[in-house]
Amino acid sequence: MIMKWMTAWVLLVFSSASWAIAPYIQGNPVAGGTVQAVASAVEAKLKGKGFKVVGKYFPKDLPGYGVVIATDGDMLGEVGSVGGQAVLGAAIRVGVKADGSVAYANPDYWYRAYFRKAFDKKAAAVEALQTRLQEALGAGKGMGGDETAASLSNYRYMIGMERLDSHKNKLAEYGSFNEAVKTVRDNLAKGAGKTTKVYEIVMPDRKMAVFGVAMNDGANSDGEWLKKIDMQESIAGLPYEVYVVDKEVASPHGRYRIALAFPDVGMGQFMRISALPNVIIETMSSVAGAEKKSSGEAWQ
Repeated sequence: MIMKWMTAWVLLVFSSASWAIAPYIQGNPVAGGTVQAVASAVEAKLKGKGFKVVGKYFPKDLPGYGVVIATDGDMLGEVGSVGGQAVLGAAIRVGVKADGSVAYANPDYWYRAYFRKAFDKKAAAVEALQTRLQEALGAGKGMGGDETAASLSNYRYMIGMERLDSHKNKLAEYGSFNEAVKTVRDNLAKGAGKTTKVYEIVMPDRKMAVFGVAMNDGANSDGEWLKKIDMQESIAGLPYEVYVVDKEVASPHGRYRIALAFPDVGMGQFMRISALPNVIIETMSSVAGAEKKSSGEAWQ
């Protein structure tokens, strides 16, 4: 009996760790029209279930696509208690299309990546959030590729590439949290690095903040590079982020963040945007108020 129980337990743990999880979930469609009208319909649905909408994004050079960004008070509390890079999980992203299509970032996927070892303690909160999103937007099939639960907890695209907590994320350091937040806010307001602010979420009690950043620089604009890897249907992977933890301003490395958002993309597709990780570092350095720098690393 004991041996049977142990065998069943091992199989359960193994199957849970190896279960494939998609980054996005298809929601119920809404009436088509302009993408702005679709976004407004999604906004109303989110607000109806208690979510707070903090931004909308309609990427340049990608007509008919958009993202609605929301927060949830309970999940912000969980993000704050985990701390550090988990602040990236403060935003809940919902992709929309002019034809009425809706797809949202799968909490089970993204919080495994952002909470890492703390995920098991936060699993009930993640499940509760997922239930509310399903009630608001529906729960269709997963889309955008998949990763296993085990890989998400310490994710990197390939051996030698960056993880969530890479030291390369750090862009600048200031004398205080408030100074760091003000610097990012001011630089986004003036369009540093040809950017605009999509949203900001600040948790002053935890000294944590995250800003959604639209990249608008020609061939490197969000709409253009997303089309190059043919991932428009996974628009909920945008926008990119700059975050503040205590006195430090940082941004997730491109070879981590892009691969995490678009796991269905192969190396051949990534090579179409081989220079993008360095472009992102330079762009986000401008937002952070740091000197532009390049990691010298591309997709390879």
